[in-house]
Amino acid sequence: MPISAAQRAALITASALLLTAGTAGCSDGSRKTAPPASNGPTGLDRLAAQKLEWAPCLPPNEAEGGGPAPSPLPGGGSWECTYLSAPLDYAKPDGGTVDLALIRAKARDQSHRIGSLIFNFGGPGGSGVSGLPSFAGDFESLRSRYDLVSFDPRGVGRSKPVECLSDAELDAYYALDFTPDDAAEQKTLSDAQARYAAACQKNSGTQLPYVGTENAARDMDLMRRVLGDSTFHYFGISYGTELGGVYAHLFPHNVGRAVFDAVVDPKAGVVGGGLGQARGFQLALDNFAQDCLNRGDQCVLPGSSVAEIERFVTDLLASLDKKPIPGIGSRQLTETQATNGIAQSLYSKEFWPYLEQGLDEADGGNGALLLALSDSMNGRDQNGAYSNLQAANAAINCVDYKERYTLDQARAKLPEFRKASPVFGDYMGWGIASCAHWPVPGTWQHPDVSAPGSAPILVIGNTGDPATPYEGARSMVNALGPGVGVELTYKGQGHGAYNSGNACVKTTTDAYLLDGRVPKSGTVCR
Repeated sequence: MPISAAQRAALITASALLLTAGTAGCSDGSRKTAPPASNGPTGLDRLAAQKLEWAPCLPPNEAEGGGPAPSPLPGGGSWECTYLSAPLDYAKPDGGTVDLALIRAKARDQSHRIGSLIFNFGGPGGSGVSGLPSFAGDFESLRSRYDLVSFDPRGVGRSKPVECLSDAELDAYYALDFTPDDAAEQKTLSDAQARYAAACQKNSGTQLPYVGTENAARDMDLMRRVLGDSTFHYFGISYGTELGGVYAHLFPHNVGRAVFDAVVDPKAGVVGGGLGQARGFQLALDNFAQDCLNRGDQCVLPGSSVAEIERFVTDLLASLDKKPIPGIGSRQLTETQATNGIAQSLYSKEFWPYLEQGLDEADGGNGALLLALSDSMNGRDQNGAYSNLQAANAAINCVDYKERYTLDQARAKLPEFRKASPVFGDYMGWGIASCAHWPVPGTWQHPDVSAPGSAPILVIGNTGDPATPYEGARSMVNALGPGVGVELTYKGQGHGAYNSGNACVKTTTDAYLLDGRVPKSGTVCR
């Protein structure tokens, strides 16, 4: 079952960071008109008065993940791209600016247009400019009355991307052992993480303090003003729910109709978030193993129980820790890359057959498929070029969160993580130290998303979500405050609910966004 280019792109959209398939980009020539003269408005008012010049979209650049230009819209029409100028530092709105890449598909029925519906597909670090066209079919019903709009957040894709290591250096970096077994391996990992952070500082140091979620939320409100919308209509997925929550806290009275799908727990913090993902991926692996057993002799994995299949997985990872196997070309499959590839394929039930095949082939000494899955998680294409998704992810997470766990402190937490997941515990546990050497201080212990006075926000949780566990939806509803969060539960598998194919979720969400019908909080879709 070889993996096609189209399937590889689809896998990227399902990654732990909700990576987005590269299918569109902004034209470098798409610019706004010149700002008003110096004797006119200043600061944010001046920037809010800028006029956008939309132009046909070019194919995405390397930082966005590459790929072709977007296909024509259903029923005709084309995607449009432009740039919007925002303050680099909102504390100094008359200072330097950063240009943000935008993409738009105009509403089919302009006479009944509600406004712009702004999307963030997650990460942090995913390109909305390349992501929105890849999901166009799923959101076509919403284009009936909304202009569908997305963007590359600051530091991402075409929006002055954070740059760290070269492609060759990233190949070596991702081949490292991220679950060290002794002091020597721990030092090797620590030194590599320090070099990575130093490269980010060298290549993108001036922008690192300004790529955080709070600035991205302020960018979205400026976007609302420039697009001419009196209220902010929003669809956030995965990390996009955290970004949307921060927006609602900062601008509660500007919120119009908003949907949060695949919800990040705003109260979890670094350790809580890591533990939640360890449990979530373990649950997804349990469900995968049970599905394999339910198919009887068609399942190629050894074992007659979920525990036996998972013991096979842990034994395979332990073997790879001692000796990597051939992967793709001269590259080998390591324990870390195999763990990464397993996690990648658990984001959607659609990709479980690739996981089964990849595990079986790796057991026979062929690591190509699991390595391809890991590559898609890391934003590497078949030609060896990396998008800037992981660099942006590190930059945004590390400027957002204050915690700076060392590897020694992470090691002390391992028993708790191993209890959460025998397969993913070590990987997630060591991962809490990823910002140890970051050159810029963090902002918060956890984001404040309280939004008194906001319009209702539809919060959708999926009971089988591996990356943003179901409990995060209830936590978000509680944190938003009374009368704001409206909880909708989807009893299904995979990361997110709206694009799952479940008719109940789609109908309920569309009725809210298009007609303003707020469902009863606690509604369940099966």
